[in-house]
Amino acid sequence: MKAIQIDGDSLVWADYRDPFCGPEDVVLDIVATAVNRADLLQRKGFYPPPPGASEILGLEAAGIVSEVGPATVGWRVGDRAACLLSGGGYAERVRVHHSALIPLPDAMPFELAAAIPEVFYTAFVNLFLEAGLSEGETVLIHAGGSGVGTAGIQMAVESGCRVIATASEPKLESISELGAFAVDRNSEDFVECVLEVTEGKGADVILDPVGTYLPRNQRCLAHEGRLVVIGLMGGVSADLDLRTLLSKRQRVIGSVLRSRSIEEKAAITAHFLHEIWPMILDERIGPIVDEEYNIQDVEAAHAHLASNESFGKVVLCVR
Repeated sequence: MKAIQIDGDSLVWADYRDPFCGPEDVVLDIVATAVNRADLLQRKGFYPPPPGASEILGLEAAGIVSEVGPATVGWRVGDRAACLLSGGGYAERVRVHHSALIPLPDAMPFELAAAIPEVFYTAFVNLFLEAGLSEGETVLIHAGGSGVGTAGIQMAVESGCRVIATASEPKLESISELGAFAVDRNSEDFVECVLEVTEGKGADVILDPVGTYLPRNQRCLAHEGRLVVIGLMGGVSADLDLRTLLSKRQRVIGSVLRSRSIEEKAAITAHFLHEIWPMILDERIGPIVDEEYNIQDVEAAHAHLASNESFGKVVLCVR
C-alpha cells in the first residue's frame, strides 16, 4: 500500500508495508481521512503515537472493510465503516480493532464520515462523560470554529444547553448559526461576556484547548463548575487560583483521547453510538467540512489548518 511518510520537513506519498489483520481486528480500505492539529504536532516531533500505534499520521478514517479477523464480531468484508485511530489514517489501508468501528449508512459519503470520529468523540467524551454536561446548563467552548468546537456546539445545543463560544471575527456568524452566543476572542473579554449572559452565575462547563486561559476560565466558571483542558495551544503552564478553586468547589480536569486503551475506546464508541449517532443519522447535527484535498496535497491541507482560517474540518481524499 501507499501512505504518507514524514521525510525531514516534507510529507511524501510512498510505498509502505500493508497492515497485519489480528484475530480481533479488521483491515479498512481507506477512502477518506481528515486533518487534526495533533497531526501538525506529530509531524514536528511533539506528539508521538502511543506505544503500539502506527507511526503514520491520521487519527480517523472512513472506508470499506477488506479483511476480517477470526474473532471479530458483527463485521464482514464489504461493510462501510468509520473509525477513531491512534494513528495510520494517512494511508490506503489501516488495521482497526472491531470494537472501534462505526457502521455507515449507504447514503453517507465517506468524505463526510471521515470528519466525524476524532472531533465528535473528543467533544462528546469531554463535555458529557468527563464534565457531565446536562440539559439546561451553560457551556463555554473555546475555539468554537474548530472541528471539536463545531461538534461540541451542535451536541450541546441539541442536548438543551446554552452555549457560548469564542472564535476569531470571521467565524462568529457561522458559530451563531449553529446556535451559540459568539464571542470575538480578540476584541471582547469572554469573562465579561459569560458573566453577562449568565447574569453573574458563570458557565457550568468550559471546554478549553488553549490551556493558558486557566485564570480567566476560573473567573467565569460557576460554583461547582467543571473545566476540561484538552489542549495546550497557548502554552504548557498557567496559574491556578486555589482559593477560587476551593471556595467555588470548581473542578479542573485534564483529558486526552488518543492514548486511551482499546477497552476505554470501545466503551466510548458504545456510548457514542447510543447517545450521539442517532442525532447524526437524523441530520440534526453533523460534521462541517471546510475543505477537501487529495491525499497527495496533504502539505496544502496542513497549511490550511495551521492558518486558523478553516471552519470545521479539513478532509483528505485517499481513493
